[in-house]
Amino acid sequence: MKRICSLLVILLFISVPNYAQVTKNTFIYAVKGSDTLRLDRYTLSTADNRVKPCIIFMFGGGFVGGHRDMQGYLPYFRNMAKRGYDVVSIDYRVGLKKVLERLKRGEKVKRMEYPALFANAIDTAVVDLYDATDYVLAKSSDWHIDTSKIIINGSSAGAVSVLQAEYYICSNNKLTQHLPTGFNYAGVVSFAGAIFSIHGALHWDKQPAPIQFFHGDADNRVPYNKLRFLRFGFYGSNELVKELASMQSPYYFYDVDNAAHEIAVMPMESNINEIEEFLNAYVKQKQHLEIHKQVAQIGKAKLKKKFGLGDYIMNNFK
Repeated sequence: MKRICSLLVILLFISVPNYAQVTKNTFIYAVKGSDTLRLDRYTLSTADNRVKPCIIFMFGGGFVGGHRDMQGYLPYFRNMAKRGYDVVSIDYRVGLKKVLERLKRGEKVKRMEYPALFANAIDTAVVDLYDATDYVLAKSSDWHIDTSKIIINGSSAGAVSVLQAEYYICSNNKLTQHLPTGFNYAGVVSFAGAIFSIHGALHWDKQPAPIQFFHGDADNRVPYNKLRFLRFGFYGSNELVKELASMQSPYYFYDVDNAAHEIAVMPMESNINEIEEFLNAYVKQKQHLEIHKQVAQIGKAKLKKKFGLGDYIMNNFK
């Protein structure tokens, strides 16, 4: 009888995380002018004090809209929290919102203004991500977060921002002054992201953290390949994978043929196993791998795949 009771206690103890509730708490991490920036922390409501990895998430919305707790994101946040991650979803300033308001009022914005406006919107979001990261690092002891395992994750504009943030760390951009000296993320997960440059070709002073890319090759909002015009460049997942391969830098590319911008949200619903595979192998076990999974959607009508730089910038205002 004692052995049976002991076994039941052990089984109950092991099962507690599966039945534990995911709690959400909101914090103000910065006030910038008229913008009060908040973050939501999703974590299991257990008394487990072991340190955990943390995923910092950035929403999508073309830098004109979106919100940190959009309904479609919540199952993903809870799912990852149940799998042992603290998930922190952050506000950031959407830098093209005022441009959209100008267009709605009938004001004209010259096409040549867009690249600089777009670059500024990305930089604004990156600064907010860095400041949110600094806040999480300051809270890491109280929240039992492993500061060596902080992962950044974004959808669409949020994916652009997390890739840009990692690129800036690896190219000694001055905006990294918002982070502690020597800090880097443990990994990056991008749902349809790219890196934007107004200074010509990308240059990497050091290898980035392991990056997982999800992208469709018919994406009409964020490029899958590389686009160059004068000194401006927009470098999508397929091009970035080539650059990482040339540096022998670890990556995981989930490459979807004939898919458009739905890949900005699809992984949160359909690719949890691939995300966990990446986090376990690349972040927790620190394996140095190159994985390229190519997926084709059978029976789907062929989509347009060729777009110009102006198409990508203007499509985000539709």
